[in-house]
Amino acid sequence: MRIGYTMMCEQADPRQLVRDVVRAEEAGFDFAVISDHYNPWLDSQGHSPYAWSVLGAAAQATERIPLMTYVTNPTVRYHPAVVAQKAATVALLSDGRFTLGLGAGENLNEHVVGQGWQPVNVRHEKLVEAVEIIRRLFAGGYVNFRGRHFQVDSAKLWDLPDEAVRIGLAVSGRQSCTLAGEHADLMIATEPKPELGEMFDAAGGRGKPRIGQLGIAYDTDRDAAVARAHDQFRWFGLGWKVNAELPGPASFEAASQFVTPEDVAAQIPCGPDVRAVVDGVRPFAEAGFTDLALVQIGGGHQDAFLDWAPKELLPALREL
Repeated sequence: MRIGYTMMCEQADPRQLVRDVVRAEEAGFDFAVISDHYNPWLDSQGHSPYAWSVLGAAAQATERIPLMTYVTNPTVRYHPAVVAQKAATVALLSDGRFTLGLGAGENLNEHVVGQGWQPVNVRHEKLVEAVEIIRRLFAGGYVNFRGRHFQVDSAKLWDLPDEAVRIGLAVSGRQSCTLAGEHADLMIATEPKPELGEMFDAAGGRGKPRIGQLGIAYDTDRDAAVARAHDQFRWFGLGWKVNAELPGPASFEAASQFVTPEDVAAQIPCGPDVRAVVDGVRPFAEAGFTDLALVQIGGGHQDAFLDWAPKELLPALREL
């Protein structure tokens, strides 16, 4: 399993995100992912810069570390033709180190453009059309497309990498796993459920990479780590059927008001104990994930984490 670092746009400004990914590369992380949000999950996180500008800067500031969106919605806030152009540009800036992670999106980020929020079946239909448009543009030449949800008129990407950008799709249930198995080069998930991989395999994903994500709160003071994880990450336990539908940080505040610090600590490794993180990673390994991106919770606590990771955490995880 490759171990990655997460540039969490909701908890740091763009300058810090670039500095942190440079440090992550120096620390020996195998890859880096970035969230693509318009809003933070909770007001206490306090940030949400434009992920694609950060990616361009990160591509130039780093030398070897692969980069990936985790994940971009190519159907509402962005048109798929524009996503294809952005992805091709970042792939060139990074000398081929970029993977395009896509998903059906969350109301939290997509409602801002005034198009409302459609049922999940419609969102999945739009996602399939978007992937087709993006792949056709990656293939070169002019593209015309007339679908149920999207239209493209004589679009062409004038700057393309030598190899088409890999596309990953986020999954959380049977329908999304089927779409990913049929249309994606890799599977993306935040939960280590073996059944997700099984459904992905059954739909054509066998042998393709599976990329997961795990939030952790490193701190020498475990109580401080639990408090920080509760303050900024208690929304995570609501599950994606809820997380995809709520419209703003105030909604997540209300939905998570009864989540206790103990609840969060039961789901998220908190404190300085490497074994707790290893225990959190193990279910992903057992479920067949090939890659796992860690989220260090708290924008102001990255330096300590990036000091600790190469000395203790990464060696322990590589033993696993």
